[in-house]
Amino acid sequence: MTESDTAPLFHHPDRNLALELVRATEAAAIRAVPFIGRGDKLAADGAAVDAMRAFLGTVNFDGVVVIGEGEKDEAPMLFNGEHVGNGQGPACDIAVDPIDGTSLTAAGRQNALSVIAVSDRGTMLDASSVFYMDKIVTGPEGIGVVDIRKPIGENLRALAKAKGKDVGDMTVAVLDRPRHAQLIDEIRAAGAGTRLMLDGDVAGGINAARYETRIDMCVGIGGSPEGIVTACAVRALGGLIQGIMAPKDDVERQKGIDAGLKMDYVYEAHELVNSDNTFFVATGVTDGGLVEGVRRMGPIIRTHSVVLRSKSGTIRRITADHLAAKWLEE
Repeated sequence: MTESDTAPLFHHPDRNLALELVRATEAAAIRAVPFIGRGDKLAADGAAVDAMRAFLGTVNFDGVVVIGEGEKDEAPMLFNGEHVGNGQGPACDIAVDPIDGTSLTAAGRQNALSVIAVSDRGTMLDASSVFYMDKIVTGPEGIGVVDIRKPIGENLRALAKAKGKDVGDMTVAVLDRPRHAQLIDEIRAAGAGTRLMLDGDVAGGINAARYETRIDMCVGIGGSPEGIVTACAVRALGGLIQGIMAPKDDVERQKGIDAGLKMDYVYEAHELVNSDNTFFVATGVTDGGLVEGVRRMGPIIRTHSVVLRSKSGTIRRITADHLAAKWLEE
């Protein structure tokens, strides 16, 4: 029996934490609304960061930011290593993305989210030294069937067989980037369709792992922080995620090695997040396939959120109405 087996329950994140975290993602999403379609992604992100951090400060937990805003957004707050929460309650690793899809928000496009992921302290892989990761995500049918090292066509045929579908009925989510031109051609050559994402591959990965969506697989190179966040959700959904670090040059590769990351190595879900008690919380900023965006409806502001917890294997959807006057007063 390990120390963690005998530790008091309050040392670990419990079910009440999820509802507290939703308040933070709701706040970030609401504060981002005035910037939707205004072309200023930094202003949108800044407003969301301020709101999320303020609400996290009231939550009953001792969180350490493992995946934060960091260097990518030159953020002064919610940086890697920052402590958040009131310092009481469970000790946790936390990954935050006040807006996953700042460009989407600025352009007024779909699928922008405010996201928080949490796990037991010391269980999240700190992949911040290498910004990109090659990833593949599927639902439970992909476990033991799909392998990121195999050609995409082979993976598609194997997954289609496991799901009892024709390859022609398969849809693969891929970030629409020049680096993925050959991958997209290979997916289409195999007979499958593509869902090209302008940004925000967290939503793409989660939709690939969920059973009721039209997305069967999410593949390609995206942010490694987003990979860790997605892994927290995938563990709750029982799906498959694999990742390989994709440093942009030899300098970043060595930086990753110095930080303890393995290169040319396939990270499985339990290595990205080594905890069976993960939380994933997301509130829609703009409408998308995972959740609807924030809506102003007369005197109220309506938010839509999703909460995933791996320990209980539950998916909860939360619709909240906020008095607009309360937000305008602040």
